Amino acid sequence: MDVELIASYLPSALQLADLIGVLFFAVSGALLAARRRFDVVGSLLLASLAGLGGGVVRDVILNDGVPNAFAQPIYLVPVVMAVLAVYLRAVQPDRLRRTLLVFDAAGLALFCVTGTQIALDAGAHPVSAALLGTTTGVVGGLLRDVVANQVPDLFDPRGVYAVPALFGAALVAALDSLGWYSTWSGLTIVVLVFTTRLLALKFRWRVPGAALGQRRTEPLTQPVPIIDPEGDQRRS
Repeated sequence: MDVELIASYLPSALQLADLIGVLFFAVSGALLAARRRFDVVGSLLLASLAGLGGGVVRDVILNDGVPNAFAQPIYLVPVVMAVLAVYLRAVQPDRLRRTLLVFDAAGLALFCVTGTQIALDAGAHPVSAALLGTTTGVVGGLLRDVVANQVPDLFDPRGVYAVPALFGAALVAALDSLGWYSTWSGLTIVVLVFTTRLLALKFRWRVPGAALGQRRTEPLTQPVPIIDPEGDQRRS
């Protein structure tokens, strides 16, 4: 069999990194569905929104043909894998919030890099590409949280979210403009963004409030009453 023909069906390094990012974000969506006691259909919906939402928005803005998530069915594979992994408990959901945040941070780090590179490859200006890379990183989690009826991590000042993604995307755009970007520098930026996000969560780093001197006195998220089939209410 022709080796070149086989190679044509294999994903490129950029696409492979993008697919891994889809997987990480999709796992975070499926974990949130488990946390909110959704059924497997709800898990598939949240996993799809988290894993594919940012890339779809990026591709629509770039207006570069059909979004990758719809043009290449391979993007659905990591979503299904994530749902099955959570359903079969291959990803242990015992400490749902912590596990969800780790997978979310990994997806954020990968997407801000791959999203920026895809935008640059499409001919976007470096500044626009950095903004689109940030959009790719944060929109999936935003859609996931809104549909699950919880305050998005994007708006939670207790642990910076968009700032590491914007920093990573800007680094990619800057290095590419200077001709210094490589696979290794991309991996380094992924690790840097991932580590920064986790450190921000651990040490509760904050971003300034919307108004100078503003302090939050109430938690962003409130327990949502869940009604079981017997009609009893309990707190999530």
